[in-house]
Amino acid sequence: MRRRTLLVQAAAVCLAGCGFALRRAPELAFHSLYINAPEASPIGQEIRRNLMSLGALELIEDARLQSSADAILDLLSEAREKTVVGVTVSGQVREFQLRSRLRFRLRTPKGKDLIGETELLQQRDISFNESAVLAKEAEEGLLYRDMQSDIVQQLIRRMAAVTAL
Repeated sequence: MRRRTLLVQAAAVCLAGCGFALRRAPELAFHSLYINAPEASPIGQEIRRNLMSLGALELIEDARLQSSADAILDLLSEAREKTVVGVTVSGQVREFQLRSRLRFRLRTPKGKDLIGETELLQQRDISFNESAVLAKEAEEGLLYRDMQSDIVQQLIRRMAAVTAL
């Protein structure tokens, strides 16, 4: 029992010494943000939701007030792609590759680029079976949502890397 306690304490000391820390909410260099994205954009909505959860950031919703924001996030394009990557000998599809792309930039209202035009890409492979079309369709939807969440997290981390306006 004593040996186990000593072993756990030694592991905790090693982890603390190597700089390990749990991921915290990102701290942004700006206090207000306008997101230039269509209202119906699913990725735009998820970005808004994630940024609102930070608490310290004011999201400006009105386009007429965007000049009062510290920074403007322009979502230039978003796309979902599905390509065939594997077929059987008889020519039937066996595997698809799903891709989700987002092009964006972060700038000040005066036009200074904080993050130049950047493209984030996520891709996943999915097998296909004709006898389980509905299940594969649901799996595809889940994979697209997962890729979207990954892209939003990458975007927020990139925004947190901006140190000065």
